Amino acid sequence: MDHQPKFFENLSGAGKAIAVLTSGGDAQGMNAAVRAVVRMGIYVNAKVYFIYEGYQGMVDGGDNIVEVSWESVSSILQVGGTVIGSARCKPFRTREGRLQAALNLVQRGITNLCVIGGDGSLTGANLFREEWSGLLEELAQKGKIDAEAVKKYAYLNIVGMVGSIDNDFCGTDMTIGTDSALHRIIEVVDAIMTTAQSHQRTFVLEVMGRHCGYLALVSALACGADWVFIPEYPPEEGWEDTMCVKLSENRARKKRLNIIIVAEGAIDCHNKPITSEKVKDLVVQRLGFDTRVTILGHVQRGGTPSAFDRILASRMGVEAVLALLEATPDTPACVVSLSGNQAVRLPLMECVQMTQAVQKAMDEGRFLEAVKLRGRSFENNLNTYKLLSHKKPDAELPKTNFNVAVLNVGAPAAGMNAAVRAAVRVGMTEGHKIFAVIDGFEGFARGKIKEISWGDVGGWTGQGGSILGTKRTLPAKYLEKIADQMRTNNINALMVIGGFEAFESCLQLQEARTSFEEFRVPICVVPATISNNVPGTDYSLGTDTALNAIVETCDRIKQSASGTKRRVFIIETMGGYCGYLANMGALAAGADAAYIFEEQFDIRELQANVEHLTEKMKTSIQRGLVLRNENCNENYTTDFIYQLYSEEGKGVFDCRKNVLGHMQQGGAPSPFDRNFGTKISAKAMQWISKKLKETYRKEGGKVFANTDDSVCLLGMRRRNLVFQPVAELKSETDFVHRIPKEQWWLKLRPLMKILAKYKTSYDVSDSGQLEHVAMLPKEAETGAI
Repeated sequence: MDHQPKFFENLSGAGKAIAVLTSGGDAQGMNAAVRAVVRMGIYVNAKVYFIYEGYQGMVDGGDNIVEVSWESVSSILQVGGTVIGSARCKPFRTREGRLQAALNLVQRGITNLCVIGGDGSLTGANLFREEWSGLLEELAQKGKIDAEAVKKYAYLNIVGMVGSIDNDFCGTDMTIGTDSALHRIIEVVDAIMTTAQSHQRTFVLEVMGRHCGYLALVSALACGADWVFIPEYPPEEGWEDTMCVKLSENRARKKRLNIIIVAEGAIDCHNKPITSEKVKDLVVQRLGFDTRVTILGHVQRGGTPSAFDRILASRMGVEAVLALLEATPDTPACVVSLSGNQAVRLPLMECVQMTQAVQKAMDEGRFLEAVKLRGRSFENNLNTYKLLSHKKPDAELPKTNFNVAVLNVGAPAAGMNAAVRAAVRVGMTEGHKIFAVIDGFEGFARGKIKEISWGDVGGWTGQGGSILGTKRTLPAKYLEKIADQMRTNNINALMVIGGFEAFESCLQLQEARTSFEEFRVPICVVPATISNNVPGTDYSLGTDTALNAIVETCDRIKQSASGTKRRVFIIETMGGYCGYLANMGALAAGADAAYIFEEQFDIRELQANVEHLTEKMKTSIQRGLVLRNENCNENYTTDFIYQLYSEEGKGVFDCRKNVLGHMQQGGAPSPFDRNFGTKISAKAMQWISKKLKETYRKEGGKVFANTDDSVCLLGMRRRNLVFQPVAELKSETDFVHRIPKEQWWLKLRPLMKILAKYKTSYDVSDSGQLEHVAMLPKEAETGAI
């Protein structure tokens, strides 16, 4: 697609008034969206208004609709819920109520509405828009507004953002708040697992999701639950027996605990509810296991938003303002949503109709159709869960006589263990023997390799680091020894889970094929590194966990300054030469600047940043946050920047510095990394199986894979998971600095600057086209989970 970049500078909001409201159930990340709408609106010279208490505030008017300034949204990014309030509103459902709301908006000249809520809130907004001209005429007839106003405010533009922890809205991969709700659930599950293990208990956990099983399904996938009940996929007749057999089999395999997850809207195939109490009673009566029920309730809606939700909501908020500026009387009301890692605009009513179609299918017992309508991502989650949670009896498994080795390479990254677990279990389901290599290629050369079974990887999804052990050593100096080990153990394929070193290693193995025929086997790289610097993928495993660690620390550091005032923090992040963590951490933590290697800077820019912060200290926001990537500049070190800021800020602000270090590599994996690791690894193992079948030579009785496309990296590109030959990725790579030559997230860099009040250029070439729900690529995997 060769197009001229389109910049939003040509879009002016002068003379326009935008109002933002949150409606329906609250969700973490709504405040980040509100903040982005307000700041982007003010940035383009529009007037921006808060409408407090959702539609109720719009009907009541008065102090519920107020103009806001840049500072009004300071310090709300890390706050859960919604600071402008949300309320259910009966009057807005009547024409009388909407008439009053229209009057309140017209009196303030507001004709652009940004609604953050669920499908009910958005449907209401669309009805309001359709009735708008009729409402104005009625107001004119009643003498409440004049004919001039009817003409001037003739059209109402509406853009929606979906804020709902249930992720129950069709057309978007992730709704605002879903990832944070998963964080809450997984924190609880991890905590419950330790106590359940001590007492050999069974726990039944009930999670939210009246009409949508997304939270239950994804949390079951992320913690390796024994059983999950969701409304879209009721269990078959006789599920009671099947479940009890499975639970007792797991106990027989020395598993000390069972976790069962129930969505609050779970049903059986006759549409009868399945409650957590019913499941508990069943387990106690049939098996006599010590069983407890935990209902998570509103905990899932609470707490601080995750890094993912803050970035998602900030992107959506900015996109929503752009959509309002570009709207014409003929454009339908749209929803700003996420597909892969792309922000897209979709017709609001198409999404609402599709969401309602899911419910209708479920009510009528068409459950397979309901799963399909939920979208590709939901279907994949369900299929992966089914694949990994139930071990078929050995007699039912195919036997391929292929041996596949799995190893970790490079620095440890959260999610590696989830990926190994998925590889082992999918590989066994496909009929292969799976071998685990300890300590990367160094361990491989020393013969540290053993067969690994289904039960060996139980409970691995929630473990941080690398259980197999990992080393940065590249295979080049051990080629002969590794080839010997592959011959001795008859290894027919390799799955390499790791960062830039994993990519380089596989290039070396491919080049060594001319000398060693042992390397002529299918090889797949699964990218896993906190730095997110692997070519061929937009996301690497472990990045999300590291980003959350950074953002959590930044929140605490910002809070420490609230008492002292006038303080600026310089924070150094990891990432090698890749500025992803610094840049995205800055966007999610609401930083004032982020210094990265990819965007060269000089002393003049440093000076401008100091002056910018000096101006900021004159307002009510008296603290600053500056992130610096560890290798962004060899001379402008963290110490140098700290000393420069300290000197230049004398008498205005004082300075502190913080090097985050290896805490970014540790911790339990985030729900995103557990799921991304599980799904990407399962897909990689299925590719390996396919390649083994394609490259097996019956006459010689062995695998012979010598083409470029037999050594691939599985990466997420824009909206799809794609296998790319590592040989082709060579030209896309800067090997000196160990980063890809082009990185998608650099396009988001201006967002951070705009939200920190810098004038900048923002390329909006990717925005603006209204897509259709059915048109979203069917292969779309998620930049979400």
